[in-house]
Amino acid sequence: MSLIGVVDYGAGNLMSVSNALDYLGLNSEIINDPRDIDKSDAIILPGVGAFPAAVECLSTSGFMEVIKQQAKKKPLLGICVGMQMLFSKGYEFRPCEGLGLIGGEVRKIDTELKLPHIGWNSLEIHNSSPILKGIESGAYVYFVHSYAGLMESDENLIASSDYGRKITAVVQKGNVFGCQFHPEKSGEVGLEMLRNFGDII
Repeated sequence: MSLIGVVDYGAGNLMSVSNALDYLGLNSEIINDPRDIDKSDAIILPGVGAFPAAVECLSTSGFMEVIKQQAKKKPLLGICVGMQMLFSKGYEFRPCEGLGLIGGEVRKIDTELKLPHIGWNSLEIHNSSPILKGIESGAYVYFVHSYAGLMESDENLIASSDYGRKITAVVQKGNVFGCQFHPEKSGEVGLEMLRNFGDII
């Protein structure tokens, strides 16, 4: 059975993601040593907190360059800040380089609504993707964030949400996927997305 490596770099929401994969019967393992990531068939990069702190943890733990290399040959799913780090650059507190796997920047949401954006919001699907197989526009998922990705190319924007402005919700470039919301906290819709990720492998 294919193995999904859940990256433990010191700034991720590991257990809820791992528990959701277990519930779905997907074979997964928490990986805290970059040397072990090669044995996985796919990677999930979770994340909580601020972009610069997460990038620093990713770098000091030795995962930064390893993930860049692994993303060339196997499916990668970034969740929440894990998705934001897929982008080229972030501007939370200070400018900070990301993984550069998705073209664009991460900036504070330009909205008159209260930040952080917390709670359930609906998806508007713009482009087809295997990660959203069986999921339609209008499906609700759970967000917790104040910063969001600004896309360099609309062809990489799979779905958005509205929070006083269009919020990047799901992205894809090749075998690299990202979701700003937490699928592991998004009920059946989120579980279906994780199930789809398992099918992609």
